[in-house]
Amino acid sequence: MSLEPFGARLRRAMDERGPLCVGIDPHASLLADWGLTDDIAGLERFSRTVVEALAERVAVLKPQSAFFERFGSRGIAVLEQSVEQARAAGALVVMDAKRGDIGSTMAAYAETFLHKGAPLFSDALTVSPYLGYGSLRPAVELARESGAGLFVLALTSNPEGGEVQHAVRGDGRTVGATMLAHLAAENAGETPLGSFGAVVGATLGDLSSYDLDINGPLLAPGIGAQGATAADLAGVFGAAVRNVVPNVSRGVLRHGPDVRALRESADRFAAEIRAAVEAA
Repeated sequence: MSLEPFGARLRRAMDERGPLCVGIDPHASLLADWGLTDDIAGLERFSRTVVEALAERVAVLKPQSAFFERFGSRGIAVLEQSVEQARAAGALVVMDAKRGDIGSTMAAYAETFLHKGAPLFSDALTVSPYLGYGSLRPAVELARESGAGLFVLALTSNPEGGEVQHAVRGDGRTVGATMLAHLAAENAGETPLGSFGAVVGATLGDLSSYDLDINGPLLAPGIGAQGATAADLAGVFGAAVRNVVPNVSRGVLRHGPDVRALRESADRFAAEIRAAVEAA
């Protein structure tokens, strides 16, 4: 039996807990800032602390798979544990793995993160469409079957992304706009929110030339350490701002390992974002 669709679960979580996604990003430098060793013990302590502090109060937690994978199988075991504990506490988990491939390989990536029986099953997965949007079809189909979702890289916050995403196709549309159009088609008719979202940077400024109304969520990195603020959201996302899931990582995580400080920081960001969205 599949879960309720991700989009519906996300909409409810954002309405109840506030529209905030906090990353679980155990950089070596952040482990050091927390006074932790850059090894499995430090990784496990870091991840356990973030989940303990935030999983019962934020809408979404987003572990960055690469920072666990660098420790090999033991790191993956910590990631599995973190995902299980976060979901058990009520947070939705978006696995930030940015997978993208073709055919059976894409299907295997989908099985890893989107099959309900998989140890790393997550509520949603970030994916790269730059082997062609159609290459994501195995992930789209399994996400639908499992009640999970996808976040497709569309207009990312890194400066290098523009050389691909703003490139103009033969039909006059940019590549980024093409990805948004594909997602709008996936989400057509879904209520209260589709399950197929886009990654759109909060630092990109005026995006009025893009149709962000995809009837799906917009995962927005860039709040906090990258320079964007809650007040910027309405100007960037316009009428789609209510469907934005702002991601904050370092802005919250720098307050660890103190659990209370982590919670207070996340609560501040959530309150600021909620106020900005309601005022838009």
